[in-house]
Amino acid sequence: MLCILIMILLAFTAVSTGTLISIFANNEFQVVQFITIIIIPQIFFSGLIPIDTLPFHLEISYIMPVYYGCTALHNVMVKGCGIEQIWDYLVALLLFIIVLSVINTFALKKYRKM
Repeated sequence: MLCILIMILLAFTAVSTGTLISIFANNEFQVVQFITIIIIPQIFFSGLIPIDTLPFHLEISYIMPVYYGCTALHNVMVKGCGIEQIWDYLVALLLFIIVLSVINTFALKKYRKM
C-alpha cells in the first residue's frame, strides 16, 4: 500500500513538473530542450549514483523530487520500513506538489492568455 502511495505522489509530481515545462515552452522543440535540463539530471541523481560519493558541490539531488520518491521506495521495498520511517520523504513529495502547483498557477496566469 505504501508503494502505491509513493508512486501516486511521484506521478503527481511528474505531472506538475511537466505542466511547468509546457507553460514555458512555445513549441515541441523547446520541450525537448527542457527535458535535457530538468528530467535527465533527476534520473542520475535519484540514487543511481550513490550520493555519499559525490563531492559537496554536486549534492543537488536533495532539490529533486525523484530522490525522495526513490529513497522512500527503496526503504519500503528493500529495508521493509513502515510509514513512520518514510513520512519525511512523503512530506517532501507533498511539498513539491504544492510548490509546483502554485508556481504553475502563477506562471499560467502570466504567460498564457485565456
